[in-house]
Amino acid sequence: MKTRSFLLIVLSGILWGTSGVFFNLMTPKGFAPLQMTFIRASVSALMLSLGLFIFNKKTFKIPLKQIPVYMLSGAFMFLAAACYYSAIEASSVSTAVILMYTAPIFVMTYSVLFLGERLTGLKLLSVAMMLAGCALVSGIIGGMKFSFWGVFLGIMAGVCYAGYNVVAKISTMKGISPVSTSLYSFIFMAVTSFFFGDPAGIVSLASADPLSNIPLMLGLGLFTCVIPYSIYTVSLKDIPVGTASSLGMIEPLSATVYSVVFFSEKLSVPLVIGMVLIISAVFILNKNID
Repeated sequence: MKTRSFLLIVLSGILWGTSGVFFNLMTPKGFAPLQMTFIRASVSALMLSLGLFIFNKKTFKIPLKQIPVYMLSGAFMFLAAACYYSAIEASSVSTAVILMYTAPIFVMTYSVLFLGERLTGLKLLSVAMMLAGCALVSGIIGGMKFSFWGVFLGIMAGVCYAGYNVVAKISTMKGISPVSTSLYSFIFMAVTSFFFGDPAGIVSLASADPLSNIPLMLGLGLFTCVIPYSIYTVSLKDIPVGTASSLGMIEPLSATVYSVVFFSEKLSVPLVIGMVLIISAVFILNKNID
């Protein structure tokens, strides 16, 4: 069972990494970052709701007092996705995904400041490595092309994704099912993105080329969200959370490989070193949690 769970978590990371692939395929067709955010959220909410309604209706039952919490987590997920896609547009897939992957550092910082977790030498080392890695990935160090807007949006994606993780962590501490948290976070993410994602424009794009655009829209929700989140959650029954998070680092690596192989994105030495520093920092942090 552990071997299967290990492989499923690896697969979830590989699937999460396809976000950049869908971005590069859908952008030339006229889809904007906020539209892709709405598509991802709405497809995920609908598919997950349908699946849970068929197989596990109990996940829909939540305390009413948790609704504001899920509204907050949905807003964080919306902002994380919107900033991530906008960061890709302003910089590159590899830069955006690596900067978003600083999220565990922000989670650790919040946990130390507000949840009473202990600050250790390894945690401080992780922060130092993350800062050095961000400087290299962003181009501040190494003479690479620097995009302030791209770097800012990438880091904000990490901050917002960390916000979602903190809210989910607090919900778990209160005894709320992680599946319920994911379900209602996606639902409120879809509601939030509805007001910014130009649904009418999406319908127009879908109807203009339905045989091409509709499969891409469904794939964006299924392969970057529903399937990986589902198999990741199932795998947590056999794999410790810290180990699972460490294995999830396959996501930025796979996203970078996709961008290089399929879209001819170039890697520089500073970028590679920065990637290694950030991924190592997150790995150290997660192993420290285990």
